Parts: sequence; structure tokens; C-alpha cells
Amino acid sequence: MIFSVADLISRYWSEQQVATNLLAFLNIAGAMFLGLFVGYERSFNGRAAGMRTYGLVCMASCALIVLAGTPTHWYGGAAHGVLPVPVSPDPTRIIQGVVTGVGFLGAGVIMKDGFSISGLTTAASIWASSAIGILVGIGFYATAILVTVLSTILMIWVMKLEHWLPAKQAVSITIRFRHGFTPQENILKRIAKDRGYEILPSTLNIRFDQAQQEWRYIAIAENKDKAVPISVLANELKNFDGVDQFNISHSKM
Repeated sequence: MIFSVADLISRYWSEQQVATNLLAFLNIAGAMFLGLFVGYERSFNGRAAGMRTYGLVCMASCALIVLAGTPTHWYGGAAHGVLPVPVSPDPTRIIQGVVTGVGFLGAGVIMKDGFSISGLTTAASIWASSAIGILVGIGFYATAILVTVLSTILMIWVMKLEHWLPAKQAVSITIRFRHGFTPQENILKRIAKDRGYEILPSTLNIRFDQAQQEWRYIAIAENKDKAVPISVLANELKNFDGVDQFNISHSKM
């Protein structure tokens, strides 16, 4: 059977085809908006991944799921016998691929500096934004909105709750001692104890280079409200006997 160009175009852009494209457009646009909503919190707090990243992840995840859910509308005229009918895809495999791919993207924002690890919340929220896109793509709009709101609440308010609740604050300390000076572990532990901290023995790392010892360890505040602030610790460390250089910072383990 031979079809004219006008007939092919009318079949390709049939009323049903246009309605399907419009539905896909609304789903993708909605997913992008929800992704931007989640990403604004990260952008506001100066994180590496901001609104653009979250919007793209959420939108692309939704687009792939919409694609998997409408195989009869692939290639425009396939449902009308003009083109071969495509094979039916398995949406669960596409979801699996999306989640795996976004997992690699999230791993790229995780940074490790010594004992401190940052970016875990951003990576988890990027992964959550892909789930939001998937939910929109399969039509669970209310659930997608709920996940969006809960994700934003978790990143904004739970962080404040963490600061309010009792917790043990971790401090990462690196001390480089002068040439020939031999530090004593029991003395360091006593000094830390007097200032409200406890040195974790499992984190102690000792490096010897050019007749100088460098000690790196994590100290946990027994009570974050009573422990000496790191600014005060820094002023005291510079006056300690045998200390040549040091670095002190808050740590996330």
C-alpha cells in the first residue's frame, strides 16, 4: 500500500498522537519543576549540584519512563500500520538503568578529605530526584509531590533538628611535631580529655618524614555544648611544646 506524504503526516500527527505528546510534555515539565524545587535548597546552601542538576535528572528520568510506557506511539505511525510495530519495552529494566546511572552521578559529588566525608546528602538527594521523575513518569503525581516535599523538609529542617538534638561533635586534627620531638599518646589523650574531647584510638595515624612525626586523629566531643570550640583549641595548639604545624577542622565520619 502506498501512502502520500500528506497521509503519512496526518497519520504521524494524529489526534491520539498529539494527545500522547501533550501528556508526555506535561509530565516532563512537571517533573522538571519538582526537580528544580528540590535543587533550590542545595543551590541556596552553595552545594556543587544545584537547580540545573536536579531539574535535568528529574526531567530525564521522567522522559525515559514516559517513553517506556507508550511503545504503541513510537515512530508516530506505528499504531496505524504505516511503520513496523516496535517491541514492547520492560519499564522495570529502564527504571533499574535510571537508578544505576544516577547513582554514578551522585558518586561524583561525594568528596573525601582525610577523615572527613562530604556530599553524601547531595548524592542521596540527586538519587531521590530521579525517583521523583520516575513517579511522575508512571503517573503517581501525588506521590511524586509528597516525595518532593519530604525531601526538601529532610534537607532543610532535619539539619536544624540535628543541631538541636544531643550529639557528639567530631574534630579532625593533624599535628606535625618539631624535629626530634617525641610525642606521647597518653599526654595527648589527657590534654584532649581536659578540653572535653576523647581521641578515637582507631583513627590514629602516625607518619614519620625527615625526622618529624605527623599525627592525625579524630577527637569526639563528649558534650558538644561543653567542649572547647576549635578556635580556642587552635590558639592553644600553637603554644604547645613540640608543635611545629597543625590543622584542625570539624569532621563528618
